[in-house]
Amino acid sequence: MSSPEIIPHLFRTEYRKIVSVLSKRFGFDQLEMAEDIASETFLTATQSWGIEGMPQNPAGWLYTVAMNKAKNFLQREALLKRKIAPEISRTAAKEEEPCVDLSPQNIQDSQLQMMFAICHPSISPEAQVGLSLRILCGFGIEEIASAFLSSKETINKRLFRAKERLREEKVQIEMPGAEAIGERLKVVLATIYLLFNEGYYSARQPHPLRKELCYEAMRLCHFLLENEQTNKPEVNALMALMCFHASRFDARANEQGELILYADQDTGLWNSELVSRGGYFLRCAATGNTLTRYHLEAGIAYWNTQGNDSIRKWEQILHYYNLLLQIDYSPIAALNRTFALAKVKGKPAAIIEAEKLGLEDYHFYYALLGELYSGVDDEQAKENYRKALAKSPAGFERRTIEKKLTELEGS
Repeated sequence: MSSPEIIPHLFRTEYRKIVSVLSKRFGFDQLEMAEDIASETFLTATQSWGIEGMPQNPAGWLYTVAMNKAKNFLQREALLKRKIAPEISRTAAKEEEPCVDLSPQNIQDSQLQMMFAICHPSISPEAQVGLSLRILCGFGIEEIASAFLSSKETINKRLFRAKERLREEKVQIEMPGAEAIGERLKVVLATIYLLFNEGYYSARQPHPLRKELCYEAMRLCHFLLENEQTNKPEVNALMALMCFHASRFDARANEQGELILYADQDTGLWNSELVSRGGYFLRCAATGNTLTRYHLEAGIAYWNTQGNDSIRKWEQILHYYNLLLQIDYSPIAALNRTFALAKVKGKPAAIIEAEKLGLEDYHFYYALLGELYSGVDDEQAKENYRKALAKSPAGFERRTIEKKLTELEGS
């Protein structure tokens, strides 16, 4: 791999490590300086490697340059303080050489601690995901703006406000205490879950499946699993859920990037290795007395990796949906449950349950009713598909609904 090819790859993998370590060393007050040093390091690499060629150990070269730039910054800071406060004693002024630890262990620890700092409950979920993408995933502002279908200016303002809030709250880049780690872990998991979902179904994007976001969420979850304090059942359950979903990526989108409906997917393209890994993490999650939405959604996702259309499969999915609605009710989960109910008890029973929800502002509600009424009352099915079209945005969803309506009208 040549220099022009490897630098973007290294930026994605090493930028976050450098920023996390430097931010831990400087604190949130100097977060922008940590980002500047990391960016300058890559700029130096682009200039130097273009002339002198790529070094044997590119990542090590980046760490050395970043460390030297950080030391220079710390030395300038120390000199400035001595000039401002000349009363500092000669003994106190004899400071040790500034230390920046870029060892593998500190890099890993810093990223984990940064994850907990970014996911502080004082900032909004959108800001948590945005900062995670920027600092922990190495995404540029344009990429984050694209993920949220927003402008660079809006994202910059959102991240600036989030950083200011973290400074005001004096949030430390460290692991919370043993008592607080459980509550904070919920926020971290919610952020990872939101990040994965944004990639799994980006409704606002031309291509609704964005694998890179999903894989970044899985990478962050691995950090939690590798740490004794955070390797909890709910973390394993979330990883299992993501593995099961990721196992169907290759069958879930066509060459144009458009989604393929579950019933139309080529099961031969499902990744059996990821299904097995998901099974391993799900078994790890089945310890203790903890039952979370991640456990139940992982159970649903597991059965969705089973290609058969047996009644047992749909009974299990329905069972998990019933439990999910008991511990973490949401109208969308209740709507999704009706599809499994149709498989188990028939479409008429599912129609009754779906219409009780009354989600008239949600286009998926009418799209699902169109599916449930098909073959039961085709005129009602057409009417619901037309209502779904009226509320559906342009893109894959709309084309799918149009196709279903055309098929009904043709028959």
